[in-house]
Amino acid sequence: MSKDQQRNTKRRTLGWLSALTAMTLAGGIPCAYAQNAPVSPAPKGSLHSSLRIGYQKYGTLTLLKGTGALDKRLAAVGVDVKWTEFPAGPVLLEGLNVGSIDFGTTGEAPPIFAQAAGADLVYVGNEPPAPGGEAVIVPKNSTLKSAADLRGKKIVLNKGSNVHYLLVKVLEKAGIAYKDVNVIFLPPADARAAFERGSVDAWVIWDPFLAAAEKQLGARVLVDGKGLVSNHQFYLASRPYAQKNPEVLRILLEELVKVDEWGSKNLKEVTAILSAQIGLEPAIVDIATNRFVFGVKPLSEQVIKEQQNIADVFADLKLIPKKINIRDAVVGIKF
Repeated sequence: MSKDQQRNTKRRTLGWLSALTAMTLAGGIPCAYAQNAPVSPAPKGSLHSSLRIGYQKYGTLTLLKGTGALDKRLAAVGVDVKWTEFPAGPVLLEGLNVGSIDFGTTGEAPPIFAQAAGADLVYVGNEPPAPGGEAVIVPKNSTLKSAADLRGKKIVLNKGSNVHYLLVKVLEKAGIAYKDVNVIFLPPADARAAFERGSVDAWVIWDPFLAAAEKQLGARVLVDGKGLVSNHQFYLASRPYAQKNPEVLRILLEELVKVDEWGSKNLKEVTAILSAQIGLEPAIVDIATNRFVFGVKPLSEQVIKEQQNIADVFADLKLIPKKINIRDAVVGIKF
């Protein structure tokens, strides 16, 4: 990246955070991020006394938890951070909807299902596309050779997760109607058990579960998301929390930007931190880390359009009860 590109990227990031809270982003990231993250006191004001974050076994939010930088930064202004792990995006957003958490990260499909069900959530940012981070996999001895072989087969996935859309696109490209496969809905742990038993023919899954299946089970990738889906990771907050606590979210977004910058240049350290956080051996986490793409950004027009297209596809397939407008749930961006 040229110096001009770097300057332009920084200006866009500053504009995003300014649009969210009308304040300026504090720059810089230390070399030893986890140990030396600076504490920059927020302007005086009334901050919410807690920030409850839902996270999963992947990505920048989990990395941020592992560094402790956000906890340190917010403690300095009297805000207590509480972290809760969820097995998948749909249940995380259920927690957001019922008020047990304030902020979290998921893939593309969960917020669509949640918004269609009436959840009062807002998008506040996203990571760049990482299409290699999700795939349709089959057992190592499977006779299935391509997506065209999926017709009539039992395929397991987490309903409403990002891989739900991947399956739709895989079948579409192969000329197979969604109704012509037997889709079984199970959360990742149960889906893996069914996959290991041979109760299903294929599993549609994301990292690091994907990397673990490849490394531990010898699972074979039938097709991944490249050329089919973007596989964005989104950051979401409950609308009431976002409206009442923009300063807390500003600090959170600042720390996400910083740890993303640092993580993109320190993959070995990222692997070590995530391995400790999620309880998977470094060799597995390293596979997933190298498929992840760092760089938290505001939702661009292109990302909003992509997300709207996914929502429309789900509505047409009757996977969600009604059509929705993604833009209704987007905040913090100047159009």
